[in-house]
Amino acid sequence: MLAEIRITELGAIRAATAEFDRGLTVLTGETGAGKTMVVTGLHLLGGARADASRVRTGSERAVVEGRFTTTELQGTVAERIDEILDSSGADRDDDGSVIAARSVSRDGPSRAYLGGRSVPAKSLSTFTTEVLALHGQNDQLRLMRSDEQRAALDRFADVDAPLARYRAHRDEWLTLRRDLADRRGRARELALEADRLQFGLGEIDAVAPQLGEDDALVADIRRLSELDALRDAAQVARVALSGELDDPTQGVSAVDGIGQAKSALQATDDAALRALGDRLGEALAVVGDVAGELGDYLAELPSDASTLEGKLARQGELRNLTRKYAADVDGVLAWAEDARGRLAQLDVSEEGLAALQQRVDALEAKVVAASAEVTKVRTKAAKAMAKAVTAELAGLAMSGAGFSIALGPLLARADDSAPLTLPTGEVVHAGHDGVDAVEFGFMPHSGSDALPLAKSASGGELSRVMLALEVVLAASAEGTTMVFDEVDAGVGGRAAVQIGRRLAKLARTHQVIVVTHLPQVAAYADVHLVVDSGSGKGKSSEVRRLEDDDRVGELARMLAGLGESDSGRAHARELLEGAQKEAAAAE
Repeated sequence: MLAEIRITELGAIRAATAEFDRGLTVLTGETGAGKTMVVTGLHLLGGARADASRVRTGSERAVVEGRFTTTELQGTVAERIDEILDSSGADRDDDGSVIAARSVSRDGPSRAYLGGRSVPAKSLSTFTTEVLALHGQNDQLRLMRSDEQRAALDRFADVDAPLARYRAHRDEWLTLRRDLADRRGRARELALEADRLQFGLGEIDAVAPQLGEDDALVADIRRLSELDALRDAAQVARVALSGELDDPTQGVSAVDGIGQAKSALQATDDAALRALGDRLGEALAVVGDVAGELGDYLAELPSDASTLEGKLARQGELRNLTRKYAADVDGVLAWAEDARGRLAQLDVSEEGLAALQQRVDALEAKVVAASAEVTKVRTKAAKAMAKAVTAELAGLAMSGAGFSIALGPLLARADDSAPLTLPTGEVVHAGHDGVDAVEFGFMPHSGSDALPLAKSASGGELSRVMLALEVVLAASAEGTTMVFDEVDAGVGGRAAVQIGRRLAKLARTHQVIVVTHLPQVAAYADVHLVVDSGSGKGKSSEVRRLEDDDRVGELARMLAGLGESDSGRAHARELLEGAQKEAAAAE
């Protein structure tokens, strides 16, 4: 719930703090005192667009800070809150509460903070959406839109699971459908691309390059280009080490010389000379190994220049590939692998297109079935919700009024991007939220026809319909703080009393904050806050909590500006005591 809000330099408020409790809190005050700024502050915490003109005259920055307690939340809501805080790096305060803040600069951008961390305004909105539900006259206007009406119905209906299945099938269907249309529309272009890829793969497969082959060829060609010099160097070195194998009489080799020196040293009894002889034994092994490897090297050297010509020809084949497809042979092989994958996707043959069409048709059937399941759940919920809202309207001094919810197909346009043919033959638009168009209807009195809500409800009636909806939908927003900004506009008399009762009822399961001008509503509050405007030049408003006589005086002012008269205060006290007795009886 919202425990506290601090506002500085916002509109008429220089600095004010308001503390909230559970139950029903009302916020009252003279017109222009700054009640709207409290709601504006809550909207800013909700991620609303920052308006620099709201910054108090003479100030550079306005700041709104809210403290929320979330320990009372359970289940998936608590899990979402923890996930949001973790992903934002936000920290809880020592008492477990979460502090959210928004600053609005007169000249620069606004900034948002959550749990002591600077976050995007959207991240702040993600958090506050879980704990705050703001309702005002703009929300009533939004309620006129079909998509908002559908969203309200979905809050009442248990539609999450079937809607998730529908969306999964729809996304896959649309992807394949676009792929099919793309292939048909670009058949000639794709066929040319397929030919180009096949030609390239044919060239590469004919050469059959190996990983790193171009680098190995460079080394081989360099060696073959210096074949005579390399053979002479290796031969001289081998003879020097081990002598001419085919003519042992030709001189003394290094192996012979080292062997003789080793034998001479080891034949003595001197320890130092024998140690040197052992070391010559190690040298003898190394020289023997080198001589053997030189022999192998000479044996592997080609005997003529034809090998060099073959290597150069192979290098030319590889260079032809690297000139066309990549910088080196490894890149050519990577291009070939990508080309094979791309080629598998470019099947524009009649057989390939027919197979893809079958897959599209099969998925379309799944989308139709899933959409029918969503419609079925909504249709059932619409009857129950309409009945419940009508019952609430009776409790809001509208006993003859009726509320209805009509579902119809969301018909596709001529150029629709997602046309779906239902079993009835109707072609509907497969939108993200299904194929249903939802329309709220209202009957002002018994015997009247149900007309669209926007055409049949006055301002006062619309306020009560909205409140009735919120009471019915309250179960789907458990733990949410509900804020109503003059939801009682255009209402008076007995209807105002009924609105107060319904708000009090709603406050038994939710924290409810109401900005009101009606004393009949304010009398039902558990906490009564008043916004007082200051006096003099540069006046500033403040928020005070009213108790006892001060509360009676405020109710008397609201009744008819009779705050100081005995009759006004008597009427206000009677109104307050009556509301308190009702609250006590309901507990």
